[in-house]
Amino acid sequence: MRSFEQLARAMALAGALLMGGLATAPAFAGPAEQALLKSYIGDWRGRGTLTGANTETVVCRLTLKPGNQDKVNYSGRCSLAGTQLTMAGTMAYIEASKRYEAVMSSNATFRGLAVGQKRGNTLIFKLRERDEDENGKELAISAQINLTSEAIAVQFDVVYVENGDSLRAEVPFTKSAP
Repeated sequence: MRSFEQLARAMALAGALLMGGLATAPAFAGPAEQALLKSYIGDWRGRGTLTGANTETVVCRLTLKPGNQDKVNYSGRCSLAGTQLTMAGTMAYIEASKRYEAVMSSNATFRGLAVGQKRGNTLIFKLRERDEDENGKELAISAQINLTSEAIAVQFDVVYVENGDSLRAEVPFTKSAP
């Protein structure tokens, strides 16, 4: 199995692909879409587990604020394996494509787009990507973020395609009291 530091770097890649800067298309969401996005506004805290060659605790903060044109901006930071991952971005409902989108930028120098689906009062973003680590090894990344007015759950898996080594993280978030 690869060293834990390499797997932590892969997790940073996955996190970066999930949580960042949105395309510049105008949102123009209807009242229901706006209300759903705004229901997530607030401060969130999460603590979860990163499992790979070792098991580590992941501690995260996430802040969601109103943005321009019915968008919701977010910024966050996670501490894991002695590393800080920061991210920032926007979530919006894009009327032209009839879908929710979240795009991100991070200190891991990645940007990514995740498409969201509404299921009841839950908004679910799923992402599947291929990328490379700092040594050029191919990674298969899958992630899912479930947002409800009460909780946010983040789960992702990173697999080194060449040898099957893997990393999994699960971080449940709760909304901080105002």
